[in-house]
This record gives sequence, C-alpha cells and structure tokens, in this order.
Amino acid sequence: MSNQTNHVDVVVVGAGFAGLRALHTLRGQGHRVAVLEGASGIGGVWYANRYPGARCDVESHDYSYSFSPELEQEWRWSERYCTQPEILRYIDHVTDRFDLRRDIHLDTRVVSASLNEETLGWTIVTEAGATWTARYLIMAVGQLSKTKAPILSGSEEFGGDIHHTAEWPHDGVDFTGKRVGIIGTGSSGMQAIPIIAQEAAYLTVFQRTPNFSVPACNAIITDEEDAAVKADYATRRAQARNSPSGLGFVTNKQSALEVDDDERNAAFEAAYHRLGFGFALAYYDILLNVKANETAAEFIRNKIAALVNDPETLKKLTPTDHPFAAKRPSVDSGYFETFNRDNVELVDIRTDPIEQLEPTGVQTATKLHELDVLIYATGFDAMTGSLLKPTITGRNGVTLNNKWSAGPVTYLGIGTTGFPNLFIIAGPGSPSLLSNVLLSIEQHVDWITALIAHGDAAGTTSIEVSQTAEDDWVAHVNERALETVYPLARSYYMGDEVEGKPRVFMPYSGGVRGYRRILEKVVADGYDGFVFSNP
Repeated sequence: MSNQTNHVDVVVVGAGFAGLRALHTLRGQGHRVAVLEGASGIGGVWYANRYPGARCDVESHDYSYSFSPELEQEWRWSERYCTQPEILRYIDHVTDRFDLRRDIHLDTRVVSASLNEETLGWTIVTEAGATWTARYLIMAVGQLSKTKAPILSGSEEFGGDIHHTAEWPHDGVDFTGKRVGIIGTGSSGMQAIPIIAQEAAYLTVFQRTPNFSVPACNAIITDEEDAAVKADYATRRAQARNSPSGLGFVTNKQSALEVDDDERNAAFEAAYHRLGFGFALAYYDILLNVKANETAAEFIRNKIAALVNDPETLKKLTPTDHPFAAKRPSVDSGYFETFNRDNVELVDIRTDPIEQLEPTGVQTATKLHELDVLIYATGFDAMTGSLLKPTITGRNGVTLNNKWSAGPVTYLGIGTTGFPNLFIIAGPGSPSLLSNVLLSIEQHVDWITALIAHGDAAGTTSIEVSQTAEDDWVAHVNERALETVYPLARSYYMGDEVEGKPRVFMPYSGGVRGYRRILEKVVADGYDGFVFSNP
C-alpha cells in the first residue's frame, strides 16, 4: 500500500480490545473506519505476550465485552483466570462473529499523524509509506504495549538466546535441560517463573524490587458457576460499573484501624483466599491511609513467610519499601513456593548488581551466573510509551512529545488541548490501569463515539479540549492521587519504570464509579470542556 492515499472517516490505531470495540461501534454508526495495527495479528497485548504462564489477573467473566448479550451467553470461559491462548481465541471469535477483520490492516505500523490545520482532519503515515486521511483519529494503542529492556553492556557478545516476555516467539521456547535467567519480578515474571522452573535445569531470578502478591486461587469454572453468571450477567456488569475498581468488589466501609486484630485478620483471611485484587478493598482506607495500609501489608508479609523456607531468600522476597498495592500487586499461582525448589536461585540486584553480560552469562558484582537463555520480564513504558512512539503533530507544529515533555496532560484521559479530533481510549488521566481495563475501554468507546455523534449532529467539524478544562482536570487528578498511597512507591503509575521519564501520577485514582459520574455530568452540561467549531 506504499505511496497510496486512503480516505476514511475514522482511523483507529491498534487492533486490541480497544480498537476492535471502537471499530464495531463506529461502523454501527455508519462511519467508514480503518484500524491500523503494527503487528501481524489481532489482539494487541494478548497477541504479543505469549510467555509461559501468561494469563489475565481479572476474572474471565469480567474480562470480556459487555456490548452484546448474545456474545455473553455463547462464549464459555474455562477458568476463573483465563490464559493468554484462551483470551486470543475469544478475540478471534469476536473479530469473526462481528465481521471486523475486513477493516483491519495488519503489519501496518503508524509512524506519524499530522493535523491539517485547514480542514482539522488527520493525515496518518505508515512505516511502509502508505498515507491515510481521516476526520477523526482514535488512539487505541493500549497502556502496556511499548516494551522496555535493560541496556546491558555485552549483550551482543552473549552466546545464548535472549527473549522479552512481551515479544515472545510464537512457536514457544524449550527450556529443557537449560540454564535460564530471568530479570524482573513484576506480574509477567511472577507468572512465568513457576512454569519455567518446572522445565529448566536451573533458573536464576534477578530481582530489583520485591513485590506484594495475593494468590489467584484459580479454578476450573463449572457448568453451574457459568450458568449462574449468565443467568444475571446484567447485574454483574452493573455492580462492576458502580464499583471503585470495575471488578464488582464491594468495599468494606469500615476502616482497618477501627477493628481489633482478630476481626481484621479474619477479614483479611477471607479476602486473601477469595478476592484476588479485591484484597485491596478489604477495608476502604487501605489505599488511602499509610497506617491502615500497613496492616494489610504485614498480613501479606506473614503469608509470604509461611510459604518460603529459606530465611535469606525470604528476606529478599519480602517487600518493605513501599505500601501494599502502591505498585501494581500481582495475583500469582505458586510464585513464592517456587523459591523452595533446589533448581531456583534468587539474586537481589540491589545488593549484587548486574555489571554486564558475558558470552556465557550474567556477571553481577559477586559472581558469573552461567546461562543458556536470558529472559527480560522488564515490562513496558506504561501508559504513554505507545502514544508517544509515533510522531503526532497538532496545532502550530507542536508534537505530543513536546506537549507532554513534563508528563501527560489530558482532559478526562480522552483528549488533549491543541489536538482537535484526536481521542485516546483509556489514556492517562482516566482509571485505566487502576481498573478492570476492559470495562474502562468500553466506557471510553461508548463515550467518545457519542461525543462524535453529538458533534456530527450539530454540524461541527472540530471537537477540541479547552485549555481551562485540561488544566482543571490535571489538577483534580493530582489532588486525588495525593489522597492515596500511590505516590509513595516507585511504579509505572508514577513513570518510574523508565529512566528520565517525568515522575507524575498518570491514572485517575477516583475510581470507576466516581469517574463515570463525572463523565455523566460533562454530558449533562452539554459536553462541558469541549469546544465544537468549524475550521
């Protein structure tokens, strides 16, 4: 398609959950839509992340589309927490069921998007040299899409294989009889490590920061359980939309500091074995009050202590430098117990830092760890990385990179001043990664498409965020963040995952329910904060 110019009403960048949902809804409104996807397949993060043990840490019935009751009834999830292959099968099913594939262009990586200041439309250029023009540009690139890996000297000399969990070979990796190293113990690492340890001859885990985790308590979904959900799916969805997290968990309205130790530990015990992420809502103030948070943190530390046999290893695995859930906690299946295996070693790189890669392995300050395979489970340039990867140029030649040089600024996480007719799905300044992101995706798609329909009905050609609205929203996001424990940790919520990235709190911590009420008020006030105009 090089050197061609293609004209549509809307260009959507990304063919993951967000892009597919946007395509379905916009097409239903009569728009000509093109979805541009850089990968060779559909699914976004679930197409790329194929590492051993990859699965969702949101319950399957909740991590699914809600727009079609028929789809809800016909799809059968097998486990409480579904695996990556099952999620990808679901995505393919949805794509084919709603005939979405014909408007999706794979292997089509966007390198730039520029505003035409006369028409206020967008010109999008791909890596292959194709050009697309559209009135509206919707970024559905995901929050965890741009990978990051450590820059280690000697990488070119390392004689073994190197893989990133988010760029995993589609034909898998055989660890049988091999010495494997993995750098990173976030969610991806915690999922992969127990699986790799069962196959590898020896596994060396390089950990910078120990993190909290709660057990997934995964299980097969019985026919009776599936039928019970499907009998009243609408209520389950409504509970999720009216919850802080988008997961339907009911927050305990008591303070963790208002009850005695026995009552509090009983509540924690019940939550620990049942709620997954919902453990953070065992009391309303766990994410708001440092002392309340410490009660939850200490409970989990004691659980870790009961799972790990070696005292030195336990010390390394025990998180003490940040509040519980201030960094994204994991939901694991046998992670801590894995370190009781004879073929697993834990290296604390804060006290024994990695110096370089050698042809035969990883050299730390104290030892050469000989390896056949090295895995980077080092995550992503979260929330902004994928948005800033292409060069997006708005009014007066200002790029999004320029505008966000001190951190992302948006109105509602949906739009940003100076970039008319550009919308972001689950972007910075929205609940996004602090929520069931699939619920937040659907909320944004429905809201953005309604906004576009409103503008079309009014005969306007430009929809743009006002400067006042953006300034006020950014201040509100920051105020709400300061009411929580989130800023007390180094995390991707704060931009700490990438050296040199501005340290600002990027999601919205006011909860899914609170955010929804704000969106409703904006609509009731005539889409307050947006300027509708003609060129």
